[in-house]
Amino acid sequence: MAGEPLVLVVEDEPAQREVLAYNIKAEGYQVITAEAGDEALVLVRETPPDVIVLDWMLPHVSGIEVCRQLKMGVDTARIPVIMLSARSEETDKIRGLETGA
Repeated sequence: MAGEPLVLVVEDEPAQREVLAYNIKAEGYQVITAEAGDEALVLVRETPPDVIVLDWMLPHVSGIEVCRQLKMGVDTARIPVIMLSARSEETDKIRGLETGA
């Protein structure tokens, strides 16, 4: 499995996290998962992923705050972040994009 891009999936709902991880693995990627924002920040520092799939609404540290912290970090600013959200308001989309997702 060496050489395959690594994807970090951050999702607090177990069923959703499982489906995302399964589908991403099926496309040939390595996957690690986290269920909370603070856990995700630790994982990124321990094993920097090639891309992050990040839920907006997480316990402890929100996805938007995780994204903000990652984009401020010298070693993590360039990691692409795909934000998942049930939010559909235009202002929420803009906020996510402005944060770096």
